[in-house]
Order: sequence, then C-alpha cells, then structure tokens
Amino acid sequence: MKAMRFHVTGEPSVLKLDDVETPTPGSGEVRIRVAASAFSPADNGIRAGFLPIPVTLPHTPGYDVSGTIDALGDDVSGFTVGDRVIGFLPMTAPGAAAEFVIAPANVLVAAPSSIPLADAAAIPSVALTAWQALFDEASIAEGQRVLIVGAGGAVGGFAIGLAKHAGANVIATASARSHESVRAAGADVVIDHTRDSVLDAVTEPVDVLLNLAPIDPEEFTALVGLVRDGGVVVSTTAWMPAPSDESRGVRSVVMYVRSDAERLARIVSLVDEGVLRVEIARRVPLAELAGIHQQAADGTLRGKVIVLPNA
Repeated sequence: MKAMRFHVTGEPSVLKLDDVETPTPGSGEVRIRVAASAFSPADNGIRAGFLPIPVTLPHTPGYDVSGTIDALGDDVSGFTVGDRVIGFLPMTAPGAAAEFVIAPANVLVAAPSSIPLADAAAIPSVALTAWQALFDEASIAEGQRVLIVGAGGAVGGFAIGLAKHAGANVIATASARSHESVRAAGADVVIDHTRDSVLDAVTEPVDVLLNLAPIDPEEFTALVGLVRDGGVVVSTTAWMPAPSDESRGVRSVVMYVRSDAERLARIVSLVDEGVLRVEIARRVPLAELAGIHQQAADGTLRGKVIVLPNA
C-alpha cells in the first residue's frame, strides 16, 4: 500500500510517499480502507519535531480518519467488514495518511450519513476539542454568554454550533475572510479582531472565554477581564499558559483533546440532524500532503484540508 511517512523529523520535504506492507489488525483492532485523513496543525508540529508527542520513525501522520472497515482483529464486537466509520486515532500510532490504517475499535463510531464519507474525516479531533472545551471544562449552560477567540478555524465552527445548541449566546472573533462561515455556524456577534478592539467591542461580561488561537500573552490577560466573576477561561493552545484571575474566582484551563467514542457518536448525530456544519476548504491527493505541511509551516494554510489516498 501507499503511505506518506517521514523517516526523520524536519522540514516538510522529509515527507515521502512510501510503498509499505499492508498492516494486519491485532486483538481489539480493525483495519480501515481510508477514504480520507484530515490534516491538523499538530501533524505539522510532530513532523517538525517541536511538538513532544512520541512517535516511532518512520511515522505516518493523520490521526483523524474516515473510511470503511476492511478487516477485523480478534475480540472485536459491534463492527463488521464494510462498516463506514470515523475516529480519532492514537497520536503516537501510525496515522491515516495512507491507503489503509489500523485503528483500535473502541475509538471508532459510525460515520454520518448526511455528508460524503471522505468529508467526515474533518470531524473527530476538532469536534471533540470543541465539545470537551465547552462541556467538560467550561460546563456551559443555557443563557450564558460565550466569547470564542479565533472562531474562524476548524474548531471554531464546531464550538459555535455546539454552544448555540446548548442555548448560549455566542460572540466570535474572526478575520474578515471567515465572517461568512462564522455567521453561518450561528454566531450572534462577529468581531473582526484584525480591525476592531475585542475589549471595546464586548460591552457586557461573558461567562466563558474560549481561546482557540495563538495570541499575545498580554492581550490574553486583558481578555480575562471580560469574564464575569466566577467564570471560566479555556484554551486549546497547549504551548502557552491560560491566564486566570483568582481574586475574582475566574479559573483557567489549558485542555488537551482526548478520544471519546461516546461523545463522537453524539457529534455525528448532531451533524446528521443539521445542527453542526462540516466545512472543507480543500481536498488534496495523498501525494500533495508535503505541500500542505509546507503551507502550514509558512502560515498560509487556510481552512480544513482532507487528504484522499486514492485521488
């Protein structure tokens, strides 16, 4: 089979399209014929060597997958060959930028039926990030005000949709190129952070500040002032701390997404119900993955990209 791998960490050019043996599933595992994998900035960090996630070289990136179960290992129940599935794969294991991938059965759920199977690869890790940030960490509730910073990215659309579904009022920051998609996701107020001051634009306290973007630490600290006493700050930017304000009871947490099949299945239901939108910016062949990594490294990559192994 074909697999995109890097044998050493470094620049995007270390990615090579290799011919490798088709893997065999072990106990509790299945083999998936990959419809698509989804590129993530974390893939870029792992390949470059600055994101400290231990992988065995050579490594195949792509921890979000959609596809069809092709073979079952021992002790697998609940799935059969031919099932259409999605999942958030272990980040330390070989990923889905390949024609086939091995997956633990317990991270997989049935794929949504309302969108193409390949596009469903864009769901797992980013939608789980949004869910875990809002519900597990912030415990948002109906009627609350949520400020989402960096809402124009892949996580932002899911975060807006989930917050609105929970009955929250959503204020989102995004650059002008993302305003249409952010509004379509359901944001009540959209602030162009490249033009306007968020501090001036948000005139009433918010219950939750969700940061999804790399921002200046001083700006982040200032934004905490918008959070009401007893509110919550959640950040997905794992490389930088999240400020709090203990004097006002404002707590903060930096979260790390984790696989959760139960929540992922609920997310799939919300996609099929039309509550959550799945936006794909580009669909590229596996052979072009190094170019996507290069754009991510240059800071020119925009929107969610899925990688098609058989295009």
